[in-house]
Amino acid sequence: MVDQRRIRLFWRPLAHLACALPLAWLILQLAEVAGLSLGPNPQLVIRDVLGEWGLRLLLATLAMTPLRWLTGKPWPLQFRRLLGLWSFTYLALHFVTYFFLDRSLDLQVIVEDIAKRPYITIGFLAFLLMIPLAITSTAGWRRRLGPRWLELHKLVYLIAVLGCWHFYWLVKKDVREPLVYIAVLAVLLGFRLWKRR
Repeated sequence: MVDQRRIRLFWRPLAHLACALPLAWLILQLAEVAGLSLGPNPQLVIRDVLGEWGLRLLLATLAMTPLRWLTGKPWPLQFRRLLGLWSFTYLALHFVTYFFLDRSLDLQVIVEDIAKRPYITIGFLAFLLMIPLAITSTAGWRRRLGPRWLELHKLVYLIAVLGCWHFYWLVKKDVREPLVYIAVLAVLLGFRLWKRR
């Protein structure tokens, strides 16, 4: 049995540390510490790493409920918000990288990209849908919204679908990696449908 005290004092800080490690590694590479490097096109590496980790953590967030069902224990739900907020952090940085490093905050080019490139359109839509979920993730907002909170947070399923779709369209040629993410998402959503029935 994983008790609340142990989760609060040990497992939660450990989960925060694990979620922060990819970002810390990226910063070390950017600073070229100990000979590390991001290669000749660092902004693309930064953007892609941040996006992939955001999607991984989003899928990890969705995995907490099935994990609760499989273990018969409530403790996985203690990590759902933590993982969701880290996912939002990585994806927010993913878009900041795109806006500032890729497009130098040229709003005309950004708007054209969003309008003309479907993979950017759905990626941007997914990120916009994440914003209200991040804002209302606190216990106070959950109390204020009541049953509407659950309805709002069901958007996470659509966001995950759009995120995997964005990744699939972005890759274009070797789609094996995005297909793995799509398969994981299909299992997580399929498990929910099976449980509901």
